[in-house]
Amino acid sequence: MRKLTMLGTGCAMVTKCYNTCFFIDNGDGSLFLTDAGGGNTILRQLELTGFDYQRCHHMFVTHGHTDHVLGVIWVMRKVADLMNKGKYEGTFHIYCHDVVKDMLLTMTKMTLKKKDFARVGEGLVLHEVKDGETIDLPFAKLTVFDICSTKAKQFGYVLDYADGLRLTCLGDEPYNEHDAAYAAHADWLLSEAFCKYADRDRFKPYEKNHSTVKEASELAETLGAKNLVLYHTEDKTIATRKADYTAESKAYYHGNIYVPDDLETIELG
Repeated sequence: MRKLTMLGTGCAMVTKCYNTCFFIDNGDGSLFLTDAGGGNTILRQLELTGFDYQRCHHMFVTHGHTDHVLGVIWVMRKVADLMNKGKYEGTFHIYCHDVVKDMLLTMTKMTLKKKDFARVGEGLVLHEVKDGETIDLPFAKLTVFDICSTKAKQFGYVLDYADGLRLTCLGDEPYNEHDAAYAAHADWLLSEAFCKYADRDRFKPYEKNHSTVKEASELAETLGAKNLVLYHTEDKTIATRKADYTAESKAYYHGNIYVPDDLETIELG
């Protein structure tokens, strides 16, 4: 059984939850990590889930905003440390576009201990990916795509499994028609939803180039997605977020709706 575990579900400036990042248990013993939030809280979140680093050899980083990339430095430090202690076997692969690759190389060179940085390129490998590129991973086919961000270069991805299941990660900005071939008829569609439509004047999602629950749900309906996961939200309404977002989504989308909390696991099938 494949499973999705949300390590964080919030937007950049949240304090009541962690920034959006997650991992997928592929059902074959392997784990696939996406982003890492904005700090070393990623290590705590991973520990709380019982995350086994030795089972994770592939990671994807969507873009270089602080709430997605800074935690990656901690993951790299952790994996390098495990390698140096003889507790991690094999190669740790990180897939990202050129801007993120340059950022990670620069930051790790400046901040990691020499023996840990020595692992970068030797056991811990950064792979630059391009729009439309497909990579055959041991557990699925990974296809990456440019989400055409207006703020910072950002890539989403599709995972196509051998049994036909398709999962599409749209990143954390509004959908662009450029991505239609990757998002249409996905079994699982992962989409940002900054706030409820009724709260748009309060939280101003459009000024931040984000969507409301209404728009994310309308998109999922149009694309024919079977299951919709909403994340990258504000946290001022976190006590009622799950119920309120789900109720709004149901008015526009007729598939299965998931509004997870931090550390919640969803069975993908």
